[in-house]
Amino acid sequence: MKCIAVYTNDFEVFSDIYEKVISTPLAENEEKEIEGVMVSESGDVPEHYIERMRAKLDVVVMKVREKDITILQHGEVFEIFIPENENVVH
Repeated sequence: MKCIAVYTNDFEVFSDIYEKVISTPLAENEEKEIEGVMVSESGDVPEHYIERMRAKLDVVVMKVREKDITILQHGEVFEIFIPENENVVH
């Protein structure tokens, strides 16, 4: 799964830029600033990472069912996990 990290702990800010984040093309390990928030393409993440993070008490798990996207919030970061076969609009 492809992982995009969004460096904010503010859900409202994350929610406001979410669509821009997933529609912005990023190369692996590339960082960009979107509306004042740093965003980074973190490369491929194994499925067991998501399962391990779900088990932690300080991690919030969100799911975008129609796109099979998983979002984890922990600390100062939101991590967006997009399946490799998902066609994200660019």
